[in-house]
Formats: sequence, C-alpha cells, structure tokens
Amino acid sequence: MAKKPTAKKSNKKLTSIKIEPERKGVDFATLLGLIMGIGLIALAVYIGSSKANFFNLPSVLIVIFGTIAVTSVSFSLDEMANAGKVIWTSFSSKIYNPSIMARQIMDIAVLTRKKGPLALSHIEDELKKDPYLLEAVKMVTDDYKPEDIKRIMDNETDTLAERHSRSSDILRRGAEIAPAMGLIGTLVGLIQMLSDLDDPNKIGPAMALALLTTFYGAILGTVILAPMAAKLERNTEDEIMIRNLLVTGMVSISKQDNPRRLEAVLNSILPPKDRIKYFD
Repeated sequence: MAKKPTAKKSNKKLTSIKIEPERKGVDFATLLGLIMGIGLIALAVYIGSSKANFFNLPSVLIVIFGTIAVTSVSFSLDEMANAGKVIWTSFSSKIYNPSIMARQIMDIAVLTRKKGPLALSHIEDELKKDPYLLEAVKMVTDDYKPEDIKRIMDNETDTLAERHSRSSDILRRGAEIAPAMGLIGTLVGLIQMLSDLDDPNKIGPAMALALLTTFYGAILGTVILAPMAAKLERNTEDEIMIRNLLVTGMVSISKQDNPRRLEAVLNSILPPKDRIKYFD
C-alpha cells in the first residue's frame, strides 16, 4: 500500500509579527479644553453690556513674565529649558495601545520559545518601527541576564518618570505663583490709585491694573497651567505602564518562561479593558 505523501515542513521565516509603530498626534482633548475654557471667558466678556477694556499690557507683563521669573527661582536653568520639551507633550501626545503592545510582546515570546533568541534577529527590520522595543529585544538576543535587563530598563523608566515629574512640578509651581502674581499686580494698582486720588484721570487705569492682574493670574493658573500639569502626569503614567509591560516581557523571554504564564502576568498589569486573550 502506497504511503500518503506527507506535507513538508515550511522553512519560511515567521512573518506574523507586525510591530505597530508608536504614533504621535495632537492631543485634541487638551486643545479643545483650553479653547473652550478661554473661549467661554472671552464670550462672557464680549456679550457683557460694559465696554470695559479687558486688555492691559502692564497686567500681562506682571502675570506672565512674573510667573516665569519666580518659577525659575525654584528650579535650575537646565530644568526650565528641558521642561519645555516635555511640557509640549501636553499638546502632542503619544498614542499608546497597551493591548497591541502586549500582543507584540506575546508574538516575540512565542517566536523565541519556538526558535530561540537568535530568531529575533530575523525581525529586526520590523522592530525598527519601535526603537525602544528594538533596544529591549537586543538585550535578549545579546544574552543579557534577566536581572541585568530588569535593572537597565527599570533605570531608564525611573529616569523618564523623574524627568516628567520635574516638568509637572514646574507647571504646578507656576499654577501656584500665577494667582499670587495677580495679587501683587492688584496691590501695585491700588497703590497707584491711592497715590493719584487727586487726579481722576489716573484712577481708572490704576484700578484696571489692580483688577486685571488678578483676572489674568486666575486664568493662567487655573485654566492653563494646572490642567496641563495634570495631563502631563496622566501621559507619564501611560508611558510608564507601556515600559513596565516591556520590562516584564523581556525578562520573561530571557528566562524562556512559558508564554501562557507571561500572558497572565501581562494581563495583571493591563487595565481590564485592555487585557488580551492570546491563546483563546
């Protein structure tokens, strides 16, 4: 009886791993919130029956530049300069998808389990889409010890968290100082008004300075700086979670743990809505 031909095993490289590159985009929630907040205030001013002038250059100078100057006293010039780049992330956020990252890690874990760590060198072109993931995988292929991988990646995560924390501290400090600068401007305006009571023409501008600096300080601190600090802290938490997923995944892969165990550990880090069912 003739034997049935058996299917030949394919020597084709695994190509099912698809790395989704980190996407960056404008954080419309931040922009929309700022536009709506400031827009509502402007609308209230516009539809008011009074013809008062709500722009006063001395008030702007006292609040904005005064807030920057006093905030810089609490931090070094390098910290103030570096904070600008980090603060920009409040407007241009990185778009993370934790479940996609977890599946990518599982793909890498399964490939390593089947063909060994050196098989990861075949997907380096795909990994280049995510530089941080590529660097993490290189530590596995270069046969770093699991404890070394964890220490290096944890140190990088701590450095990122510290840098972002310092930037959010600058914003928080600015949010505290802005209303205080408004109060200082109010005192300046009142002093000018009281010293010129004999000249009615000077009372109006001095009173405008007194009130508008408080107005500007409240807007800068409450509407702009404090929400930006909160958004930066939220973005930092999301990025740290992604990095924790990578640390857990690379350490598990270097130990050659069972991918099913890794799936359970990753799901313990992920929020319930982002948890994966890789083997189901």
